[in-house]
Amino acid sequence: MFPLPAPMRAALDAAAQAGLAGEVPVGAVVVRDGRVIATGANAPRRLCDPTAHAEIQAIRAAATVLGRDRLEDCDLWVTLEPCAMCAGAIAHARIARLYYAASDPKGGAVEHGPRFFAQPTCHHRPDVYTGMGEGEAAALLREFFAARR
Repeated sequence: MFPLPAPMRAALDAAAQAGLAGEVPVGAVVVRDGRVIATGANAPRRLCDPTAHAEIQAIRAAATVLGRDRLEDCDLWVTLEPCAMCAGAIAHARIARLYYAASDPKGGAVEHGPRFFAQPTCHHRPDVYTGMGEGEAAALLREFFAARR
């Protein structure tokens, strides 16, 4: 077994912290030139903001760090397949590459549901890579929801 790339490890750590805070355990990081420049974790309940998904948090932080709204030279690493809202934000931010760990057949919008980046109206399509850290990301989610049943 190969070690996880550092950005996915950082995203998984952010997801674990979100879970400890009572949020659905999803984490994300934005990478530029091989360096993590922003981290996000799910926070809709804490922030009373339904848009406070990990991807949105990380994209907002990266845009602030770089002082611009276009992140075309950045990669996004996230622990769960992005939903339609987050896929839209990824396209608008012009993220170059998207890496996600676990697929989300129910709420995902990349390989499931609307398949956002495959739509002809999508104006930017990142390169997409899946599966790295899938087992650990899925376990975090299973454990989180099992504890609430």
